[in-house]
Amino acid sequence: MKLERRHSLSIKLLRLVLMWALLVGLVLSMGQIFYELVKERSQIDSTAKQILAMSRDPATQAVYSLDREMALQVVEGLFEHDAVRFASIGHPDETPLASRERPLVDYAYRPLTDWLFGTDQHYSIELHGREPYNEYYGDLRLTLDTVPYGREFLNRSMIIMISGMLRALAMALVLFLIYHILLTRPLSKIIGYLADINPDHPGKMHIPMLPGQEKNELGIWIYKANELLESIERNTHQRREAEANLLHMSQHDTLTGLPNRTMLQEQLTRILADAARRQRGVAILCCGLDDFKEVNEQFSYQSGDSLLVAVADRLRANSGRLGSLARLGGDQFALIQTGINEPYEAAELAQTILDDLARPMLLGEQSISLRATIGITLFPDDGDDAEKLLQKAEQTMMLAKARSRNRYQFYIASLDSEMRVRRELDKDLRGALQRNEFYLVYQPQVSYSTHEVVGVEALLRWQHPERGLVPPDLFIPLAEQNGCIIDIGEWVLDQSCRQLREWHDSGLKNLRMAVNLSTVQLHQGGLSKLVSNVMQRYQLPPHCLELEVTETGLMEDISAAAGHLNSLKKAGVLIAIDDFGTGYSSLSYLRGLPLDKIKIDKSFVLDVLEDEDDATIVRAIAQLGRSLNMQVIAEGVESAAQEAYIVALGCNEGQGYYYSKPLTASAFRKWQETYSVSEARKRTSSII
Repeated sequence: MKLERRHSLSIKLLRLVLMWALLVGLVLSMGQIFYELVKERSQIDSTAKQILAMSRDPATQAVYSLDREMALQVVEGLFEHDAVRFASIGHPDETPLASRERPLVDYAYRPLTDWLFGTDQHYSIELHGREPYNEYYGDLRLTLDTVPYGREFLNRSMIIMISGMLRALAMALVLFLIYHILLTRPLSKIIGYLADINPDHPGKMHIPMLPGQEKNELGIWIYKANELLESIERNTHQRREAEANLLHMSQHDTLTGLPNRTMLQEQLTRILADAARRQRGVAILCCGLDDFKEVNEQFSYQSGDSLLVAVADRLRANSGRLGSLARLGGDQFALIQTGINEPYEAAELAQTILDDLARPMLLGEQSISLRATIGITLFPDDGDDAEKLLQKAEQTMMLAKARSRNRYQFYIASLDSEMRVRRELDKDLRGALQRNEFYLVYQPQVSYSTHEVVGVEALLRWQHPERGLVPPDLFIPLAEQNGCIIDIGEWVLDQSCRQLREWHDSGLKNLRMAVNLSTVQLHQGGLSKLVSNVMQRYQLPPHCLELEVTETGLMEDISAAAGHLNSLKKAGVLIAIDDFGTGYSSLSYLRGLPLDKIKIDKSFVLDVLEDEDDATIVRAIAQLGRSLNMQVIAEGVESAAQEAYIVALGCNEGQGYYYSKPLTASAFRKWQETYSVSEARKRTSSII
C-alpha cells in the first residue's frame, strides 16, 4: 500500500505546527499591539500636558498684559507640533486674546485611528498669577489631532504583527525539523521495512533496528513489533493447521477416516455432473450391517468400533472400482461406483462386498462373520440429484432389511409412494388414540392337557378412517419409532385388564390375559409400577396377566431387560418370550431371565409337517422349555394334524386359526360357550 503524500504524517504535522504557531503568534502579537495602543493613548495625554506646561508662563504673561502680539507668538509656537489642530488663549467669558485652527489631517486609515484614539483630543490649563495673589486670568486651550499618533501606532503594529508571525513560523519550522528528524523520518524507514514483509509469512523477516534508537520508544516498538510478527507467524501456522484439521473433521468420519455424508454429497454431485457429460452410469450403494447392535452388546462398544474400522478397510479393497467411499454414520456405509453400463455391474460389486464381509474377522480372540444389506440406486435411471439418489439408496436398504437380510436390492419406482404412505401413516398414528381408532381383539389359547380355554392374547387393531384396517406389522414399528407406543401400550394394558375383569365377573375366573409388550415399553422407567396400578385398579389376582416380550427385544440389552423383568415378576405377572427361535438367544441368557413360558413362532409351526428342519426346531424348543421348567405354547396351529404333532413333541398349549381367529370381546364369549359345549361332547363320546 503506497502512502499518498497529502496523507503523510510529516505533512499533517507541518500543517498542524504551522497552524498553531500562526495562531500563537497572532495572539501574542495582538497582545503586544493592545499594549502599544494603551501606551500610545497615554503618550498623547503626556504630550499634551508637556506642551501646555511649556506654554503656560508665556501665555499667562500675555493674558496678564493683554499683549495680543505675544499671545499670537505663543499660539504660533504651539502649532509647531504637527498634532496641534486648535489653540487659543483668553478668558472664557471674553473673546480669545489669540487663537488658531487648522483642518484635520487627511489620512487613508483615519476611520481606524479615529476608532482607536478618537478624532481629536481636547486639553486646557488655567492661567493664574503669582503667589500670593494667585489671580485667575484665563485658559490656555489645546486640541490635538490623533492621526500623527495613529499613523505611528499603525506602523509599529504592522512591524509587531509581521515580526511576531515570522518568529512563530521560524519556531514552528524548528519544531517540525526536530520532530521530523527524531520521529517521522525513522517511522518512514520502519514503514518501508514493513512494506517488504510477506503478509503470509510475517515472521520470516524482521524490522532492522535503527541506529541510535535502541533504547528509546522507537527501539522498544521495533523489538515488540518483531516479537508480534513472530507470534503472528506461529499463530497463523497453528490456525492453518487447526482449520485444516477442522475441515478434515467436518468432511471425514473420525473413527474410520472415511469421508462423511457432507463430503460424500459434494463428491457425488461432481461425479454425477461428470457422468452426465460423459453419458456414463453411476451406482450408489448404501451398505448397512445386519444385527450390529448384538456385537456391541455381546462384546463391547470398543470392540464394535474396531470392527467398523475393519469393515472400512475391507471396503477400501474395492477402491479401484469406486469413485467414492464414505461412512454415513452408525453401521452404514456408502459406495459410489462410476463408469457402469449395465445394472449387473453394480450387482456384482454388491455381491463382492457381501462376500468380503462374510469372511471371518478376528475380534480379540474370537472370529466373527458379518452380514449386510445393500440398497442400490442408479444414475440416471432413478434420478439425477445427488441427495435424492443417496436418500433412495438408504430407503431401499432399510426396506430390504425389514423384509429379509444379507442381500442387495435395487431401488424400485414404487418406493417413493411406499415411503409417502409410511410418512402419512406416521402422522395419522400420532392422533389415532385420541380419535378412538384403536380396538382390541382376542385370540384364544387352549391347554392340551385339559382341552380348555386357559387364556387369550390381546391383539391391537387400527381402523383407519380412510385406509381401513392397517396391519399391525406396519403401524407397530412406526409407533415404536415416533414414541406413540408408550401411550398406546398403556391404553392396551388398561383395556385388556378391564376386559379380563369383566370376564372374571361373568364366570371365567381362571382365564388368563396375554398382552404384548414393546421393546420400548420394556425399557421404560416405572413399567412395573404401571402394571401394579392397573392390576390393583381392576382387582386382578396374581398370575392372571401374562406379558409377552420378543426375543430380539430382550437381546438388545440383556442385563437391563433382566432387571425390568424381575420388577414385573414382583408385580405378580407371568412373563412369556414371544417369537422364540427367530433371534439369537443362548441357553445361558434364558437361564438368567425370569421367564414362565416360551412361545414358538408360527413360522416354524406352519410347515412342521413338511419341513424336517422346522420340526427339529419345534422339538428342540419344547425340550428346552421342559428342561427350564417353562410352559411351551405354539402359535399358528391351523389343523388337527399340526395339533397332534406338536402335542407329541411336548407343547403344552396352542393358539391359531384351528381354534379361532382373533375375536371381539362379545364374539369371544359366544365362541367360548360353543367351544366348551363341543369339548364336553367330545369327552362324553370318548367315554361312551
